[in-house]
Amino acid sequence: MIAAILVTSTIAIAQSGDVYKTKCQSCHGATGVPDPTVARYVGVKPVTDPAVKDMSEEKMLAITTNGLGKMPSFKSKLTDAQIRDSVRYYRSFMK
Repeated sequence: MIAAILVTSTIAIAQSGDVYKTKCQSCHGATGVPDPTVARYVGVKPVTDPAVKDMSEEKMLAITTNGLGKMPSFKSKLTDAQIRDSVRYYRSFMK
């Protein structure tokens, strides 16, 4: 039973990472730290920035869903579950 939970959890994390890698990584970086050129052009802050660290998961979900500034809306591109999973994956870089 425990092995099945661990396998399921590992698969869920991998799938979250896949969505992040295909939809988010180009701007937010592989580990939540954007390329300096992208950061300047798009205005993306690293996951280590205090403003990002202080942002609630709910706020990140809203921004990812509806867009903000140069960040596009993903509500028509991803399911709610994919948005939630990719935000949680991104937030895992804060630890």
